[in-house]
Amino acid sequence: MKDVNIQELRQMCYRQSKIPGEFMLQLRCAGNYLDAKWLEMVQYVCQTWGNGQLHIGTRLTFSIPGIKVEYIDEVNEYIAPYIYEMECNICGVEMDTSKGYPYIGPRNIVACIGGIHCIKANINTQELAHKIEKLIYPNPYHIKIGIGGCPNDCAKAQFQDIGIVGVTKPVYYQDRCIGCEACVKKCKKVATRVLEKNDQEKITKDMCCCVGCGECVTICPTGAWQRQDQVYYKIFIGGRSGKQFPRMGKMFANWLSEKAVLQIIERWPEFSRWVLKGQAEYLHGGHLIDRAGYHNFKKFMLDGVELNEEALIADNVYWDEQEYRSNIHLKNIESHPNVN
Repeated sequence: MKDVNIQELRQMCYRQSKIPGEFMLQLRCAGNYLDAKWLEMVQYVCQTWGNGQLHIGTRLTFSIPGIKVEYIDEVNEYIAPYIYEMECNICGVEMDTSKGYPYIGPRNIVACIGGIHCIKANINTQELAHKIEKLIYPNPYHIKIGIGGCPNDCAKAQFQDIGIVGVTKPVYYQDRCIGCEACVKKCKKVATRVLEKNDQEKITKDMCCCVGCGECVTICPTGAWQRQDQVYYKIFIGGRSGKQFPRMGKMFANWLSEKAVLQIIERWPEFSRWVLKGQAEYLHGGHLIDRAGYHNFKKFMLDGVELNEEALIADNVYWDEQEYRSNIHLKNIESHPNVN
């Protein structure tokens, strides 16, 4: 077996196998929704160059194990039309697809089915995933992004480097309301109990604690609650798993416009470059935020961003980590990787 540059192949989205000389290809699909015709291509790769098996990766990639290193060039040539369709045609990414993927750094964007199907969804998650893919790919800096269509958060946005959740500010048409309290009961059961009937037999809402789920819209029998055409987004930051200090993400922003979301995401590669001093390495986004400090992160990421009037930004965040080793953060001052 010839010598292999494992790191170079990893950058091309080929993961090293425990079997010497074999790799697993991870095919990206931002938003996890595609024309079923591509499944025939995936099957062909599995059965021709792989071991005949397919794994749907935890980030919803088509992961094809058992590809021997000597076949990688052939595989890259065969999958070029798929990459061009997914990245260039659908997402608008500008890249050479003839030699496979150039980087693995930005992981596949995970999204729930969203507004194209789900009655709970407030946004079209696939459209947003495609717009974000164009902003973050290709580049060498690591990031994991998840998009949930509503605060049910089926995409686990709170465990991503950057998690995005679609929210709504329903409009209340008082003249349609019959005072049945269906919305009050639903909000009490599944959300944050922000609705109550007033002495006029109508509904009062406490906007301070509304999570923007839209459950009131789906339950109302008369259409008194209606979603606006304008959609909004929450952003969570710093979520991660891992062996040392996993933690859920914290809310960075609420009631953002799509424009503001995209402007913030566009800042991430430059933020990573700044924190890592231009040396790309695999680190969770939360670690980069920790190095920079939250307030430096906030200042950097919001630079030049046009926030809509409704937008709210976290003044501070208070992480809640699971420390497997007590006092794991205590170390010699010389070893602190803070950004100056």
